[in-house]
Amino acid sequence: MLDSIGSVAGAIWHYLEDNNEATLTKLTREIGENRRAVLMGVGWLAREGKLDFERRKQGTYITLKTQQPDVEII
Repeated sequence: MLDSIGSVAGAIWHYLEDNNEATLTKLTREIGENRRAVLMGVGWLAREGKLDFERRKQGTYITLKTQQPDVEII
């Protein structure tokens, strides 16, 4: 089961990388997985701190977190 969730998380990552943002409904439709699998994949990526969520009138949009450059504090 973890392999399956990881595969869906990878599909979500690649979709967001190519398309910048999506709602859960759009991810479910575009990736071609069931909603439960998409929710688990989003949860996986969120737990790893890789997603941002923005609530708008049209729904909640998911994007990949922008990478902050590593800064060494002296």
